[in-house]
Amino acid sequence: MKGFINKHVIFWDFDGVLMDSMPVRNQGFELVLKDFPVNQVEELMRFHLKNGGLSRYVKFRHFFENIRGEEITTKEVEKWANRFSGIMKENLLEPNLLIEDSLNFVKSNHDKYEMHIVSGSDQQELQYLCYELNINPYFKNICGSPTPKIELVKTLLKENNYNPKECLLIGDSFNDFEAADSNEVQFFGYNNPDLKKLHTGYIESFNKL
Repeated sequence: MKGFINKHVIFWDFDGVLMDSMPVRNQGFELVLKDFPVNQVEELMRFHLKNGGLSRYVKFRHFFENIRGEEITTKEVEKWANRFSGIMKENLLEPNLLIEDSLNFVKSNHDKYEMHIVSGSDQQELQYLCYELNINPYFKNICGSPTPKIELVKTLLKENNYNPKECLLIGDSFNDFEAADSNEVQFFGYNNPDLKKLHTGYIESFNKL
């Protein structure tokens, strides 16, 4: 693909790009919040689906502060996030959830590009999943929340002395685009046709690259 010319670094989103994990994560929010009113949980789910790249820390805080109108401490947010993570660790250790199209590209090209995962998912959980699924060797770093994705990309650029013009970010949400754009990194959408309207680049299939 033309947009990959002169690129040496790829930042990958995880959910929806490397793993078809969204149905499991959707169910996770519903299970963790099952004792709360259905209409409130449904409102959170709409926010969650609209903001795929945001972390669970942001989403749980949004649920309590904006939907329920309650104050919540950082420690309490972490408690809810840990409950959610426990469910994820149990239900996402399925190799068949890995997206073959993108992962085959990773396996075939990890020696041509420096690859990093930058995800809205919890970092410890993400590193655990990648290790257990044996995909961690392909990535120089596996980074996640609670650090916002914009900051993750910024830090990796600085720590590795990367030229942003030689990097690209592949994601499936507008939040991913914002993380790339704010760091002057080229963005490619994947697995979400709504991202075509950005006209930044879109990957229909890695087999066509």
